[in-house]
Amino acid sequence: MRNSGLRVILGTGGTIAGKASRPGDNVGYVAGQVKVEDLLAGVPALQGVPMEVEQVDQIDSKDMHLGVWQRLLARLAHHLARQDVSGVAVTHGTDTIEETAYLVHSVLRPSKPVVFTCAMRPATALVPDGPQNLLDAVTVAGHPQAQGVVVVCAGQVHAAEHVAKVHSYRTDAFDSGDAGPLASVEEGQLRWHHGAEGVSAQAPDNGLLGRLLQAEALPRVELVTSHAGADGGVVRAMLRAGASDASLWPQGIVVAATGNGTVHRDLAQALSEAMAQGVRVVRATRCARGRVIPDPANPIPDSAGLSPVKARLALALALLGP
Repeated sequence: MRNSGLRVILGTGGTIAGKASRPGDNVGYVAGQVKVEDLLAGVPALQGVPMEVEQVDQIDSKDMHLGVWQRLLARLAHHLARQDVSGVAVTHGTDTIEETAYLVHSVLRPSKPVVFTCAMRPATALVPDGPQNLLDAVTVAGHPQAQGVVVVCAGQVHAAEHVAKVHSYRTDAFDSGDAGPLASVEEGQLRWHHGAEGVSAQAPDNGLLGRLLQAEALPRVELVTSHAGADGGVVRAMLRAGASDASLWPQGIVVAATGNGTVHRDLAQALSEAMAQGVRVVRATRCARGRVIPDPANPIPDSAGLSPVKARLALALALLGP
């Protein structure tokens, strides 16, 4: 078992590092303004914990892009390879934290814990939630039984595969759907609900990491939604745009389908036309809970339980090729 040794804290910005012009303003703030070392200095309980701190970026996570992901993956790979590091915590914005966590999980597949944390209120709030979330994240990063990529928020530990932001404002904004959280953090102690074995353990794919770090862009995978009156016009517009400009050609499309992966017949026809032209198409469900049950008879494959945004990333990584 790993001892609770050195923890590395990587900052990427987000609401947890946000500032508002007046105290108590929890919506009119600018994200990514406070340095991660200053956030840590505001958590007295972390004094004496062996840590190294590094600012990878300062970004509003709604604007997340490949460049930040590449820098973050490179620094994570570096620190995780160090024998003296027990785990890494990453501060991140809530808007895309589930996507970044899933990407890191898919590419690095770390045995050591990589703990993403965040806040729904800026650092200047009257009662900010960031300090407690940061304390909990550093605690999990040093726990001898923790492993893999998780998201810690509001005292809950969520696996990267399952976590999703489900509320626009509350401080307990995350949920793990049918799987439920892995654990709770209570007064500095972890109470396991499923145990660390709830995080998938696989050998790292160094080839994928190398391809991603060298990529100028991710393969273009678009996300469309099936809804009442969906006529497929968006898909056909993509194909027309791609025909005139190769950089706009959709290599993949993920459809956020209704219910158990059902797609409006007119949209399904347009997706069939895309597939006939070599576009990879995957069905996920737009429902907050449940998954698309596999149906071998359906011409559009399912997302293997992934949400639409994570299915988009999974398909983009697959399209990077061996």
